[in-house]
Amino acid sequence: MHIQRVQLQQHGDDRGMLIALEKDRNVSFDIRRVYYLFATKNEVHRGQHAHRHLNQLAVAVRGSVTFLLDDGTGPVEVVLDDPSQGLLLGEMVWREMYDFSEDCVLMVLADQLYDPTDYITSYDEFLREVQSPLYGRELAACQNG
Repeated sequence: MHIQRVQLQQHGDDRGMLIALEKDRNVSFDIRRVYYLFATKNEVHRGQHAHRHLNQLAVAVRGSVTFLLDDGTGPVEVVLDDPSQGLLLGEMVWREMYDFSEDCVLMVLADQLYDPTDYITSYDEFLREVQSPLYGRELAACQNG
């Protein structure tokens, strides 16, 4: 699955803590967009889509949130509840976020600008695309240069 926890280096003292997000140090892509979610009610589900070509790093800078992630081989749950850990999400990963704590602030860094054509919003369509033999050949071609 194209997901990975990323431990972020903390700097601080008795005055407080700081974490820097820097390309090629702890963010593996050019940052083209940053957004954050907050004031999300606990019973709300967000996301419910996949991206064909987008890479993202998600950080719960405050509070906690649960991610349901699936690359077509079955779902995995990941809880983000530590601002010193990020979750790297690659392309073709279905994502759904829920169980937001009342104080949750979820920040997301992305390697592309918003593009509605990159979204797959139907889980059935996502499964068709990710399990397609064509997707495997396209992915191999991208990885081989």
